[in-house]
Amino acid sequence: MTTVRGARARARIEITAAIKDEARTQLAAEGAAKLSLRAVARELGMVSSALYRYFPSRDDLLTALIVDAYDSVGAAAEQAAAEAEEERPLDRWTAVCRAVRAWAVAHPHEYALIYGSPVPGYTAPQDTIVPASRVGLVLIDIARRAHTGEGVALPPLPDALRPEAVRISADIAPDLPPALAVALVAAWSQLFGLVSFEVFGQFHRVVEDRDTFFATAARRLGQDVGLLPRG
Repeated sequence: MTTVRGARARARIEITAAIKDEARTQLAAEGAAKLSLRAVARELGMVSSALYRYFPSRDDLLTALIVDAYDSVGAAAEQAAAEAEEERPLDRWTAVCRAVRAWAVAHPHEYALIYGSPVPGYTAPQDTIVPASRVGLVLIDIARRAHTGEGVALPPLPDALRPEAVRISADIAPDLPPALAVALVAAWSQLFGLVSFEVFGQFHRVVEDRDTFFATAARRLGQDVGLLPRG
């Protein structure tokens, strides 16, 4: 009986992976708004009722793809941070940003799914919150370690922004100064703005040496957070 259950579990894993792979193919060809369980089932030679045992609705399948994408880019960021463990905070920051960009360029349709236009009729469930936080948590950790280590050059905090800064700090990093928390949120949003401009073609005929441009811009974001340059 144990052998049979193991075989069934492996088969379920394989079929689930095949469904998601075909769905990603459809994302690339048609976009998330046109993702169809019936079309996925047809391409896999399955009847729709069989596919519904794995994903009861289109939204369930979309959620699985979104979680996978967030986990994938998050893992890339975490690996880059680990590989730059011995580097100074600003260099680790830049390495993480470059890893995020490399992942996005290599997976443009998955990037568009999580950072592009919202899918009509779809509302992301709570299941996506933790995976979506992974890149941000890596950046926060770099800033936190710098703050408690070599120190950071805290950016100025306008009085008008202080109440919001205090609220943001309490939500994302209660142990960090509000000025640093606000700077992190700004840098995080600008990082994905840079990546989105490249992935969605906004740099066409504007930026030619995109590697150097991005590395320089990412490093500047780290300095805006207060990470100290070498020397």
